[in-house]
Amino acid sequence: MSRLGNLGARLYRGEVGYDFIRNRKIWYGISILITITAIIGVAVGGLRMGIEFKGGAVFTTDTKARISTAQATDVATEASGHMAIVQELGNGGLRIQITEVDTAKANEIKETLSDELGIPADDINADLVGPSWGEQIANKAWTGLGVFMVLVVIYLAIAFEWRMAVAALIALIHDITITVGVYALVGFEVTPGTVIGLLTILGYSLYDTVVVFDSLKEGQKDITKQTRFTYSEIANRSINSTLVRSINTTVVALLPVAGLLFIGGGVFGAGMLNDISLSLFVGLAAGAYSSIFIATPLVADLKEREPQMKALKKRVLAKRAAAAAKGESPDDGSEDRHDAAEAAGTGIGRPRSHGSTPGKR
Repeated sequence: MSRLGNLGARLYRGEVGYDFIRNRKIWYGISILITITAIIGVAVGGLRMGIEFKGGAVFTTDTKARISTAQATDVATEASGHMAIVQELGNGGLRIQITEVDTAKANEIKETLSDELGIPADDINADLVGPSWGEQIANKAWTGLGVFMVLVVIYLAIAFEWRMAVAALIALIHDITITVGVYALVGFEVTPGTVIGLLTILGYSLYDTVVVFDSLKEGQKDITKQTRFTYSEIANRSINSTLVRSINTTVVALLPVAGLLFIGGGVFGAGMLNDISLSLFVGLAAGAYSSIFIATPLVADLKEREPQMKALKKRVLAKRAAAAAKGESPDDGSEDRHDAAEAAGTGIGRPRSHGSTPGKR
């Protein structure tokens, strides 16, 4: 068995693991910091909306231009008074995109481009996009996002419970905010491809979260009938048991997206690929992070507020304190070992793998 496979098996059996739940305040702090940065980026820099949303004109040439894309950008920007985006096409022609341009202005720009590029005006195609059409796309995107969120909450509330639905919703908002913030900070253009990417990453993020929740749902059966683990410890075991699976799924999904973003968009200059690949890349990474470090710890926080879970934790700690007082190894998971030792007035007990029988030290 490979090392990663062996590690996954040991994580699943609870023989090894990292205490994600106990360190949840660290992850909350990191997420809050990243989210605030993203919000500031959007508030200060704003989003660079594409022509599909703001309206404008797209000029394309079928023949090789006599100037570079950089020179064409300067010419188009000066002629229109707006920032132009110029891309070289496969046939050697140019695609020049300028937002917020009406019909009259588009004709003037076309004549200027013809003179500066040395191409007959008839060989330059001009397509106008009205702002009303872009507004319709934006409204439909927001509607689709809202419907998706509502359906997610309803499904999770029925399949699991409302606390998991709330935690998953917060994780999804967390992922969207970070992705949008990255777009604002790097200055990438927001297009319909970006919207498609955002909706896609929500599905991936939700999948990772549901995998952990399903393991947690199975682990919490008859939880109040035992005194071995607290709810937070069971939640932590659920994260660890699915950790390798989440990592594998995310890495496999990120590899082709990274190829689109860094090779297709970066090396070969296929700028249109950046629209969807950046949102997918950032969103997939954020989704994997939120399912492990945000969603499940939030569920644990909400559940530990219940009277039944408080009583369970009290019984578990009392049992461990009694065992520690007798010099026995506390039969615990990972979280609250320090609390149990303090309650007994002793040091922290030696960590033990789950499932072993308590014995004398």
